[in-house]
Amino acid sequence: MERASIFLPQAGRHITVPDISEARFAIGDVVRHKLFDFRGVVFDIDPVFANSEEWYESIPADIRPPRDQPFYHLLAENDESSYVAYVSQQNLTADAESGPVDHPSLDEMFDGFRNGRYRLRRGLSH
Repeated sequence: MERASIFLPQAGRHITVPDISEARFAIGDVVRHKLFDFRGVVFDIDPVFANSEEWYESIPADIRPPRDQPFYHLLAENDESSYVAYVSQQNLTADAESGPVDHPSLDEMFDGFRNGRYRLRRGLSH
């Protein structure tokens, strides 16, 4: 049985779509990176790696994650700045206990922080 393949413009290539992908986190969850000191809010999820080859190859080989796992788009923050991050599932852990995230784009996508997570604004869900 052949797996489905789709072309993703942001990746500049076709990616194979898995039959089943088990994301540990959901849109609106607050997460923390296991290796680097930043945290963020999930705003999109790719079932497998769907960024560019150049981006993937820029990760040092000794810490480069496998492609066949969910990757998360985050509104991220550290002590110095706010930015957008793209992170593999293996490098994330839940971080709801630390409270809300301070990112300038949160209000565009989410409608407040309640019960340890953000609620997606009406009209933005799939």
